[in-house]
This record gives sequence, C-alpha cells and structure tokens, in this order.
Amino acid sequence: MHFKTILMTIPTKQSLLQFMQQVNRPLSLKELMRQMLIPKEEREVFKRLIKDLVQEGEVIKIRGERYGLPLKMNLVVGELSCHPNGFGFVAPEEGGEDIFINPRNMKGAMHKDKVVVRSEGRSKGNGKREGRILRILERAHKTIVGRFEKGKGFDVVIPSEKRILQEIIIPAKDAKNVEEGKIVEAEIIRWPGERTAPLGRIVAVLGEPDDPDVEIEVIVKKYELSHRFPHNVILEAKEISQEVAEHDILGRVDLRERTTFTIDGETAKDFDDAVSIEKLDHGYRLRVSIADVAHYVRDGNNLDKEAHKRGTSVYFPDRCIPMLPEALSNGICSLNPHVDRLTVTAEMDFDHQGNVTHSKFYESVIKSCERLTYTKVRDIFANPLSPPFGDRFQICPQGQGGLMERYSHIMEDLKTMQELCLKLRQKRGEMGSIDFDLPEPQIIIDIEGRVEDIVKSERNIAHQMIEEFMLAANQAVATYVTKKRLPFLYRVHEEPDAESMHEFKEFIRNFGCNPLFPPFGDRFQICPQGQGGLKKLSPKVLQNVLSEAEGKPEEKLINHILLRSMKQARYSEKNIGHFGLAFEYYTHFTSPIRRYPDLIVHRILKKIIKGRYSEKDKEAWGKSLPEIAAHTSNRERNAMEAEREIVDLKKAQFMKDKVGEVYNGIISGVTSFGLFVELEEYFVEGLAHVGNMKDDYYIFMEKEHSLIGERTKKRYRIGDRVRVMVANVDLERRQIDMALEGEKKGKGKKK
Repeated sequence: MHFKTILMTIPTKQSLLQFMQQVNRPLSLKELMRQMLIPKEEREVFKRLIKDLVQEGEVIKIRGERYGLPLKMNLVVGELSCHPNGFGFVAPEEGGEDIFINPRNMKGAMHKDKVVVRSEGRSKGNGKREGRILRILERAHKTIVGRFEKGKGFDVVIPSEKRILQEIIIPAKDAKNVEEGKIVEAEIIRWPGERTAPLGRIVAVLGEPDDPDVEIEVIVKKYELSHRFPHNVILEAKEISQEVAEHDILGRVDLRERTTFTIDGETAKDFDDAVSIEKLDHGYRLRVSIADVAHYVRDGNNLDKEAHKRGTSVYFPDRCIPMLPEALSNGICSLNPHVDRLTVTAEMDFDHQGNVTHSKFYESVIKSCERLTYTKVRDIFANPLSPPFGDRFQICPQGQGGLMERYSHIMEDLKTMQELCLKLRQKRGEMGSIDFDLPEPQIIIDIEGRVEDIVKSERNIAHQMIEEFMLAANQAVATYVTKKRLPFLYRVHEEPDAESMHEFKEFIRNFGCNPLFPPFGDRFQICPQGQGGLKKLSPKVLQNVLSEAEGKPEEKLINHILLRSMKQARYSEKNIGHFGLAFEYYTHFTSPIRRYPDLIVHRILKKIIKGRYSEKDKEAWGKSLPEIAAHTSNRERNAMEAEREIVDLKKAQFMKDKVGEVYNGIISGVTSFGLFVELEEYFVEGLAHVGNMKDDYYIFMEKEHSLIGERTKKRYRIGDRVRVMVANVDLERRQIDMALEGEKKGKGKKK
C-alpha cells in the first residue's frame, strides 16, 4: 500500500500516524510533506497538524528536526508523579508499568507535568523500569501556592505541595510589601530547567499558615479547583426555567402517579436518583429514575464546556464545589420532592432470585413524594439479631419518633426494596464482587464551621439499598449499549498484576499459620515459583480472603493492603470489564449532576432510545470518547486527592487543641518506624514513632508484623489496646504524633 496514491490533500491525524507507523525511520518535515504529496497550498495546515501531534505527545521531535513515533524510538509519554525525596515515576498514557526517574534525570520537570521519557532498562536492585526525561510536553502548574520566605538578594516561595520539588525564586524588588511567613500564590514566569530554578511573581497573599480558612484555600488552589463559575456559564444557567413546562413532558413516560422517592445523606442538596418498586407474581419491577441533566446541558454549550473542564463535583466536610451551577445542581435538575422533574428511567424486572429478566430505558417525568435520608430509613427499620439473608430488617413496631405513621404510605415499598436489596447483595457476593470494609470518617461541623466531632461513618440498610439499585442500573445500561456495538464510555477496573498479588500473598503469610491464604487450596491457587505467580485469580478469591479476615485484629490492615495492591478504577472507551465488582459490563449512569461521564452516557443512551443515533454520531463519539475518558479519570483522581487532604487537615485542626491529652487507642498498623494508633473516642489515627519509645530498643519483626523490645521482650501487634498521649500536631504536614503511655487502664482523660 503506497500513501502516494491516496493522499493528495491534507491527511487526518489518524492517516498521518498510520503512515509514520509504516516508515522505518524518523523523517524531517520536508520528507514527510514530499512522501505524503502535500500540495503547497496545504503545507501550513500540515505544519499545524504536526505541531498539534507533538503537543499531544503522539509524535516526538528529535535532533535534526526529525519526527517519529514514541514507541518506535523506545520513548514513553506520560504524567510525572514526584516524591518529596526527589525521585519520581512516570505513568505511561498507554498503560503498563510505571518508569522510575532518578533525581538527576528529571530535566527540570515538575510534579504532574506531561513528559517524554526514554526507557533505559531495569534496575539491578529491584528490577523496576528506569528512564530519563527527554522533553516536557505540557506544564501542569501555572501558579504555585506556598510559604513566602525572604532571602539575600531574592526571596522564595516554598510550595505547600511537597511533591513540587523546586522552590520558586521571587526577585526581592517584586515582593517588598509581602510579610515573611505568609501563604501566597505565585505565578511562574520562567519554568525550571535542568540547572535553573523557576522564577515567579506574587499574584495573591492568602494569609497566615495556621488560619483554618487559609489552609482550605491552599488545598483548593493546589488542586486547581474552581470556586466560581465564569460569567457566561452563570448567565446560561439563569436562562433555564426552574419549572418543568408542558412541552418538556411531551413524548415522555409519565411516572408522576407512581410512588417514587429519593434516599440521600442528611446534608445532600443535589438529588440525582429516585427509586420506585413493584412486587410482581414473577418477582420485582424496579425503576431507577435519574435526573435528565442532558436535557438542560446541551453538547457544546457553555455549561457543557465548564462541566467537562471540572469533570466532577468535589465534596468537602463543610462545602461542595459543584460541577454545575446551583440553579441546576440544587434546582431544576435536582429531584426535589413534590415538584415535576425530567428524568431518564432504567426499568428492570427481577425474578425471585434477583436475576434480571428484562430491562428497558426511556425518558420520563416524575414527582418524588418524599425526600428520605439514610438515617430516617435506618430508624424506620429495626435491626433484630437474625440470619444474615433472611427477614433481617423488620419494620420498627413502635415507629421511632412517629416515623411509622409519618411514612405509612411507603412502608410496603421500603420492605419490598429491602427484600430485593438483600437478594441482589447475596447474588453479587456469590459472583465474587469485592466489598471492602473501610469505614470513612464523618466530620461533624458546628454552626460556626468548626469541627465538633469526628466519628466513624455508618453504612446501614438504606445505603445498601441505594448502592445495589444504582449498581443494577449502571450494569443494565452498559449491557444494553454494548449489545448495540456502538462507541461507549465504560467504568473499568483491571485485574491486579501478578507481582502485586504475590506481595499481598506474602504479606498475609506474615500473620503466621492461618487459613487466610492456603498455598494450594481451591480458593487461591499459586503456581510453582517462576511460572507467573498466580495460576488463577478471580474477584471471589479476594472476597473470600476479606471474609476470612472479618472480625480479626488485622481486618482493617488487610483491607487497606489489598486495596493498595489493586489498580484504580477509571473511565475508558474500551470495555475490559470491572474486576472488583465482577461485572462484564459496567458504566456510570446514575449521577449526571456531579459526574461528567454520566452526562455523556445519558447523551448516548438518549440518542439510542429516541432512534436518533446516526453514523455521524458514531464517528464523533469514536473520536471524542478517548479524550473524555482520560480527562475525567484524571479529574476524578485530582478530586479524590483534594478530598482526602481536606479530611486529613480537618483531623489535624480538630486535634490541635488536644495536645497533652491521653486517650485509649487500638494499634491499626505496625511499621519499622513506629505504630499507627486509632483512637477509640474519635475516628482519628496518629503515629507513635519508634524513636519516642524510650524504654527499650524495638525491633521490627516483619513476618509477625510487630515491634518487639530487645531487652524487655515487650511486643506491640495490630489490634493491641494502648494508651497514648497526643504529643504534637503539625497542620502543614497534616500529621498527628502520639506517645505511648502504657497499657489501657480506663477512659481517655487529660494528662
């Protein structure tokens, strides 16, 4: 096949990459234009095409002004993640093993920059891939937030993000009015080089480093989260009516007379989903109705562009940074009670065993009759001791606080939902779906915005009901669209790699002779050494491991280690299944108010069910979905990191005035450098450093996962109860230091 006979005009990106794949060497721009027969009048357009591909990392420019493909030159394009100690890792865009970058091979790259790396073999020590950064394709940070410090001749900003390794130099003449120690935002005006530091200028003084509001502002800016919506987006949102008009309802299935309600958290204001149920002779009919955000946020409008940019809503303990303006997220798109709302409904029939027998999807209009909360549903249900999958949750005979009477009109629906939920949950368990028992901290904020308490979040039958119904709807939509063989956006979760699972197996064996991981049992079969590690791995295998650990002192640690050993779920245009859920087809359909991928899924689904999906749509989605998947996966990870850091900050702020107090705690982790202790009174964890254990030299026994005193033989293991004093709280590092006070003797009190 000769491109000379085909390409007489400007090629597409795809055809250009295909041509470069077939040639056996990098080519100059002139050679490319000559061999591809680019007409003179199209050469400027062709140059821009090459420039775009270079910026995207699809094509690499090398010495001699030549262009080639990264993979053909042993090059990798990916995102750099730095470590505070100076080294980093590049995660390849195409997937696969990360590449270790030595500090001397950084070439001025900063944390989260998009870079080109040459892979240079494997380390002799640990066998990891190593490489060298050749070029920085895209800088991640335009501004840096950090602490301002004065120096001789010039000043510096020390980044709050410890993974940004370079201090920003500020010319002294540009920072005369800035006080030392203040938290500032600096714009980078010269990027760092291989031997040069970055140069910047102060654009904002945020305040004192120990001011709680400033700390939150630092995190918001650090993760580039947008507090405010652009003016054109606000104007577009204001133009949308807050009432459903009659013409909006035309052609929709009218579900307003059906008993439909929402169940959400106490403080939620954006209600994406509502549920309705019927008991049939052959089983159950469940309707999951999701806010029809796509009706209001049209492809390519200002609202859509801003939603794409944000990717997701971000939830902090005391605030939310929404993906959509409040007029939509809390207004016309939110399924508030007693008002008409436009929805897209997934209607699913189940048999008595919880198997889906039929499903269909349609545009609808609903009127939610109640706004329930998880705690209200918990209080409606009593929870007597009974077999796990029997009639476990009975309606409370006394109707706590008059709830029986208040919600008598939906009691039968709640009982039927509970019944179906338990069957779906049992069926999912039989498939091997992995449920991590990792309770999250619930941070209680008082009316003045201060942290009042930190408790372990509750996960009750109401949470389980909504979780199972949303999983069922997501799976049903993915199955339906996949059978159409059309471009689609999936939620995927890859199998863990053999090396990670081998390390997890060895970790579990450290707990001694126990039944968690029999070496050659039916539950988890291990290949002889040197044959790839695992002979067979299924989600059910790992779920059985977690079940075996349930109720044991090491349960929490095993859950954490297994979670870290697995890959992170992400969005993809390619369906590879969802390993953790044990689902062959899965997507995100149920939260379009707060997740951009769900909005995309709605657009595709609505086109299909209305019979308006065209070849042009197929081509357009085929081109755009890879970028949407990569971008939204990145924004999701960014939001998760920000949310985690805010929680750590709130914990540190809460414990700041408790330095010197003594509490009862449980050892939740043991390392060579100390003990992690979780307080019994608060859902807060701190570190008792081994350097502060002054009664003996303590040796870390890795296989026993314990610290043992060399002289006293005193042993500290996971699950042991101890008394600790809060020794220090470092807000900047979000760290709580503790000191052991001996064995547990009673309730925590001031020293």
